[in-house]
Amino acid sequence: MTESIAALGERIREALDRIVVGQRDAVFELTVGWLAGGHVLLEGVPGLAKTLLSRAFAHVLGLGYRRIQFTPDLMPADVVGTQVLDPRTGTFHLSRGPVFTDFLLADEINRTPPKTQAALLEAMEERQVTLDGERHPLSDAFFVVATQNQVELEGTYPLPEAQVDRFLLQIVLGYPSLEEEVAMLSSRRSSGSPTDFAELGIRPVVARDDIAGVHAAVSAVRCEPTLVEYVARLARATRASSRVALGASPRAAIALLWCARAVAGLAGRDYVIPDDVKRMAEPVLRHRLVLRPEAQIEGATVASVIHEILEAVPVPR
Repeated sequence: MTESIAALGERIREALDRIVVGQRDAVFELTVGWLAGGHVLLEGVPGLAKTLLSRAFAHVLGLGYRRIQFTPDLMPADVVGTQVLDPRTGTFHLSRGPVFTDFLLADEINRTPPKTQAALLEAMEERQVTLDGERHPLSDAFFVVATQNQVELEGTYPLPEAQVDRFLLQIVLGYPSLEEEVAMLSSRRSSGSPTDFAELGIRPVVARDDIAGVHAAVSAVRCEPTLVEYVARLARATRASSRVALGASPRAAIALLWCARAVAGLAGRDYVIPDDVKRMAEPVLRHRLVLRPEAQIEGATVASVIHEILEAVPVPR
């Protein structure tokens, strides 16, 4: 089945290469996040195709797609829905919010107040929402991709640490290379919409009924006890670092282990190796670590601290 995961990953990459140019690392990490069954935080300056990538990913997987544009006046009911009175019958019925979908794009999530941000917490953690004491299950394929723009801080509300920790990994999009940007510009010579996937001949690469089996195959990837201990030692090293005020939680260690399994599956292996863990350490940990002010003054970054920890913690043989 790991061969099937690797083949599926290749089909996803090939399809998205025809839509989004210059973001192969982001495509790979987004695929890992989906395979590992978590939610993803996308961060980058405007114009790097965060929204296009998300919409294309949902289309390629054949998932139902909804988008919420987060704004300062957005209310929790605008996300999860509310009970509405039917004047004809005098009874209430549930008006479902956009969270009732397979793939939810929470665009510019840090532009809405914490109360509305928190409306996603239960949905992300338990795949359900509670309205007036009644629980409503969400799709078994429920997957959240939230975007942030890190350069426009005015009018934004930083995500609470509790919600940040709910995201399996954070993907940082960078600028494409010169060759990639030239290729992108060349492909945009026509006036057609880049989101007209049917015109581009892009079709889903996996059947909806097969998704549960894909996730089950990832969970079956073996991770030897020495590698489990390696992941735990990495997490504990972040908490012991003199440069870190808030280290990785046990949830972060679980996330790293699951992402390593997904990387192994995409490589066609049914077992995890240390390089799988190293490959996902930064995207899994960078949004969870908080550096001490003195470390920031000295020029340390979260990425540099993660690199130091990877160098310091012995790799199992």
